Amino acid sequence: MKTPYFKSLALLFLPVFLATSCANSNDQTEEKVIRYHVIFDTDANNEVDDQHALAYLLFNGDYFAVEGVTVNATSDPDGYDTFSPVSDHYDEAKRVMQLCGVFDRIPLLTGAQGSFEEIRPFIDQPDFDGHEAVDFIIEQAMRERNQELILLPVGKLTNIALALLKEPLIAERLRIVWLGSNYPEPGEHNQDWDIPSMNYILDLDVSFEMVTVRYGDPSGTDAVKVTQAQIFHRMPGKGPQIDEPVTGRHGGEFYNWGDYSVDLFTHYQMWGDPPARSLFDQAAVAIVKNPNWGEQYQHPAPIFLDGRWVERPENPRKIIIWEWFDIYGIINDYFITMANYVLAERP
Repeated sequence: MKTPYFKSLALLFLPVFLATSCANSNDQTEEKVIRYHVIFDTDANNEVDDQHALAYLLFNGDYFAVEGVTVNATSDPDGYDTFSPVSDHYDEAKRVMQLCGVFDRIPLLTGAQGSFEEIRPFIDQPDFDGHEAVDFIIEQAMRERNQELILLPVGKLTNIALALLKEPLIAERLRIVWLGSNYPEPGEHNQDWDIPSMNYILDLDVSFEMVTVRYGDPSGTDAVKVTQAQIFHRMPGKGPQIDEPVTGRHGGEFYNWGDYSVDLFTHYQMWGDPPARSLFDQAAVAIVKNPNWGEQYQHPAPIFLDGRWVERPENPRKIIIWEWFDIYGIINDYFITMANYVLAERP
C-alpha cells in the first residue's frame, strides 16, 4: 500500500523538521560518489516551476554536471491554450542562467517551436525546426563518458523524440526522466502539447521514466507545493550576486536569482490557504538527486490513444513510473540548496 506524504503545508515551517532535513542532507552529501551528467529541456516561460527547477539544478553542482539547457515552445503564462514563441522560452531560461551565474559557461540552445509530427518530415534537412537543440542532444549523447546521459525534459517531449528519430543509436546511451502525464488518468499540460512525441518514445527501447503530475491527487508532483509566504521569507538575496542586472519577465531589474524568484511568485496566481504553487518540475530534478524522495515501479509501456491510456500488459518494453513524493524532503532541500549553493559546471 502506498503511503501518502501529503499533509498540512504549515508543517514545512517546523524548526525541528528543518534541522532533521539539514542532517539528512549532510548525510546524503557524504554518501554521494558521482555527478550525474544532465541536459535540461524546458518550456521555461510557461509557468514558475521550470525556473525554480533550473535554478535548483544549477545550484547542485556537487550532484550534477550540466551539459546544456535546451528549450521548446508550449503555452505562455497567460493561458493554457495561448501559444508562446520558442524565443520567449529561450529568453526566460537565459534570465535564470544569468542570475545563477552560469550563462557564460553552460550552453543554451533553441529547440522546437512546432510538434513532432509537423517537424518529422523535415528531419533530414540541416535547418529543420529545433535543429540546434536536437543536434546538441545527439552530439552529447554520442560523447564517450563513463555513465549514461540523463535527459530531464520538463515540457513537451518534441526535442527528445526528434533526437531519437534522427539518430536511433543514442537510445542505448540515454536515461530520460520526464515530468509529465497524469497516468493512469488522461490530461496534463506537457503530455497534451505533443502526444505523438510521447507515444513515439513509449514504443522505443530507451530508458524512460514518467514523473507523474496528477492534478489534485496527493500521489503526484502536484502535491509538491511551496507557499508564497515561504518564497517571500526565504528567497530574497539568494544565489550569487551578478554585476549587470537582468530585466525580469514582468519588468524590474535583478542581481540574483532569489529576488527574481520572489518577483515570479508575486506576479503568478496562487491557490489554496495558505496561497501556494506546485513545483512540479523541481520534483523531477530532486528524485534524480535522491531516489528516496519518490516511489517508483516498473510497468509495461502503455500507449495514449483517443484521449485515454491503453494498457499493454504483454509489452516486453518496460518504463518506470514515479509517484508518492516526499514533499518535505524535496521542498526543504530546495531551500537548503538555495542557501548553500554549489554552481554547476559543464565537464
